Amino acid sequence: MVLGGKAWINFAWQALRHNGEGRPTAQMSKYSKSPLEFAALRSVTLKERGGKVKAADFASAYQKGSGIAGWLNSLPRILAGESFRAVVEALDAARARHRALIWGLGGHVIKCGLAPVLIDLMQRGYVTLFALNGAAAVHDFEIALAGATSEDVEATLPDGRFGVADETGCEMNCAIAAGERDGLGMGEALGRRLDTLLAGHAVLAGQAVSPAHQPEAGAGSSHAEASLVLQAYRHGTPVTVHVAVGTDTPHVHPSADGAAIGSTTHRDFRLFCAYATDLDDGGVYLNCGSAVVLPEVFLKAISAVRAMGSPLTRFTTVNLDFLEHYRPRANVVERPHARSGGAGYSIRGHHELMLPLLAAALIEKEP
Repeated sequence: MVLGGKAWINFAWQALRHNGEGRPTAQMSKYSKSPLEFAALRSVTLKERGGKVKAADFASAYQKGSGIAGWLNSLPRILAGESFRAVVEALDAARARHRALIWGLGGHVIKCGLAPVLIDLMQRGYVTLFALNGAAAVHDFEIALAGATSEDVEATLPDGRFGVADETGCEMNCAIAAGERDGLGMGEALGRRLDTLLAGHAVLAGQAVSPAHQPEAGAGSSHAEASLVLQAYRHGTPVTVHVAVGTDTPHVHPSADGAAIGSTTHRDFRLFCAYATDLDDGGVYLNCGSAVVLPEVFLKAISAVRAMGSPLTRFTTVNLDFLEHYRPRANVVERPHARSGGAGYSIRGHHELMLPLLAAALIEKEP
């Protein structure tokens, strides 16, 4: 057989590279090291190695008619499936043992229409305190007054109409100023103001209510049912509001009083610390939709309480959000448990899906 051209070149190359046993005979690479030979590698059996994921932990198919309890039991006992179960158990145990159940809420939770779900949990005993950032308070206040919230920023920002709703700025700032005078925190002051406005009263602690700001006839009662701040005030469940000056629309209203804003939100921080003390040994803190302010508030509260002599150990923290951010992960899920026991969980998902599912799971556990 006569080889020519490319066939001959390939034959010659293979002959140079291999001996009669089919192994390379020459080191053609310019590198100083040769690839490792794995002939001496020590292997182990699957039984010896073990595995973190077991078939016994797999999900089971949902059975028609088994309800939320059946759905919960069908989840895999892996990662978020097991975390979700653990959070349900921690909340249920905290209620049974009368430990603190503190819900930190960002504005998106209110904008997603979840106040009725949280109000129901409050009435069932699953809430010790609601902690809101400024955005959550603004959205809830507007829902109570008008039954609607959340501006179209792109449409209103160019001509200066963004964030200048008169009722929001005037009534919230009036409430805060009156609260400062009476020694209240911002959350309680806002709840008191809404209670007066929606009850049809025209005077609150000497402050007249403008006729232009009175709720429409027959509208107040229906909107009141959707306001977390108002329903918590009427129920006697504390609400704290934690603001950074300049981040919320009422701060640009002419009636804004920086001293009153600072004083009432600081009073709320101290109240938050008082309730955080009861997280010790079985309490639960949930951060729902706040990426910066509430995780920082929570971490400073933990430090303050411990500096006052309370141990604050063996509690549960939960971050619920549709994105995982640095501060919630570090300040809520991880750092509070350093050398302190307890557990932190991070569950990602849309608030409008995850919170109703969590509430349903808790309700299903009731007798």
